[in-house]
Amino acid sequence: MKKTNSVSRRDFLKTTSILASGFFIIPRYVLGRGFTAPSDRINLGFIGCGKQSNGLQNYFLKTDQVQFVAAADVYQAKTQRFITNLTKYLSAKNNTTATNSCKSFNDFRELLQLKEIDAVVIATPDHWHAAAAVRACNAGKDVYCEKPLSLTVAEGRAMVHAARKNDRVFQTGSMQRSWPEFRHAVELVRNGYIGEVKQVIVNIDGPPKEWDLQGEPVPEGLDWNFWLGPNTIERPYHSILAPSISFESSLWPQWRAYKEFGGGGMTDWGAHMFDIAQWGLDMDNSGPIKITPPAVGKNEGLTYQYANGIQMQHQNDKGGAFCEFIGTKGIVHVGRGILKTSPETLKDHVITDNEKHVYFSENHYADFLNAIRTRKNPICDVEIGHRTASVCNIGNIAYNLRRPLEWDPVQEQFKKDKEANSLLHRPMKKEWRV
Repeated sequence: MKKTNSVSRRDFLKTTSILASGFFIIPRYVLGRGFTAPSDRINLGFIGCGKQSNGLQNYFLKTDQVQFVAAADVYQAKTQRFITNLTKYLSAKNNTTATNSCKSFNDFRELLQLKEIDAVVIATPDHWHAAAAVRACNAGKDVYCEKPLSLTVAEGRAMVHAARKNDRVFQTGSMQRSWPEFRHAVELVRNGYIGEVKQVIVNIDGPPKEWDLQGEPVPEGLDWNFWLGPNTIERPYHSILAPSISFESSLWPQWRAYKEFGGGGMTDWGAHMFDIAQWGLDMDNSGPIKITPPAVGKNEGLTYQYANGIQMQHQNDKGGAFCEFIGTKGIVHVGRGILKTSPETLKDHVITDNEKHVYFSENHYADFLNAIRTRKNPICDVEIGHRTASVCNIGNIAYNLRRPLEWDPVQEQFKKDKEANSLLHRPMKKEWRV
């Protein structure tokens, strides 16, 4: 049987890191500088076409290194929007050959069966992340999965296991690691410019809330039972959970606020700011050892303690999300587009070549694509994403139980606390278990 172009391209992606030269369909130098040959493009499938997909689609397309060949969502109108936006983008670029090549699916498992897909982008609600990502890895696809990586610690570890077992490249969507202000903040801390770190403050919203919504009619084209997915607890449809396209334009879906589907601000923004804290403390493969929640009724003030004595406190002063490192000789305060230091001149200090440097990435999406080609871990590998999500999730458990907890970051278990350990996973429908 004659080989298809997609097979040849997949072979290229797997071997390009070890081959110094070769001829693939059309060499780039023949097509002109800046042109990405069809054989070099990575075929992506998109799982979850809600509001977040709009930005992600654009970011990946702007790399000029991908082709979207399939998209899946349980809400038909949103899959169609994804394809319509793709068509508009390609038409504007005069790429008429790829305009109508993106297939649509209701069930992402059908998308995963497409041999031509090299990698998938997962932008579903959090309660779907593990089920989709594990199946994508098992299908031989590389994965870009939105943050927070997982809804529970057990699901996060299952994602790491699936990626490693199947030798998959896996990027977590904690894109702040590819932003210069956060990288510079971390390198200032890592190189000791604020002395010995004593405390970290993470300012974000609090834990999720209990269900308080009344049911509404399910809109046409939405498979609500499929949207609920792995959850064993049935909930009625409400428009703030899966808004229509017109409603969505002025509202981020609010499923994040409810325990059944997300982890509140602790996981939503926590996956960004606790991530920077972990990075700065060089704890990407570990975590805290003790969590102390505040008194009942307060959804801020929880304290994490690391084995080295450093304390990290969650606060929620509504002043915007940030991470602040406090040391014996100074302070580094970082948020999006913000870097403040004490002493003030420290923020402008240039880290020299012979000092400590962290992974350098200028584009989170191109970094993922480069990792696919080289088969090296990207800047926010699945283990990193899992460890950050774990910090968020065990914090939520402490807020829920309202008592101090001892955490073993190696075994990923609470010490001598059966009730707390029971919250490290959740019941899942048999067909979606990971």
